[in-house]
Amino acid sequence: MYVLMDIMVSPGGVGTSVSPYVAMCQKIFEQAGLTHSMHGYGTNVEGEWEEVMAAVKRCHEDLHAAGAVRITSHMKLGTRIDRAQTMADKVTSVQNKLA
Repeated sequence: MYVLMDIMVSPGGVGTSVSPYVAMCQKIFEQAGLTHSMHGYGTNVEGEWEEVMAAVKRCHEDLHAAGAVRITSHMKLGTRIDRAQTMADKVTSVQNKLA
């Protein structure tokens, strides 16, 4: 099943800046071959359910290994079965309505 996801990974016990940990997850999404786009408060990710969830699991495992004592991930997931739709399709649909 294809999934569109918005995720914010919040590592705890690592100090004020979490950008090194965010960068680690970005690399994981890239290595997994997932379409992803970082924004100010998270990352949009799309791909097959199993691949996306495996990447999220790896983010947690790798961030713990890098010293994060606690990790909370906030995720919004969307699936649909009536037609294929990408993140870009969703944005384009709204942009067309604004034009």
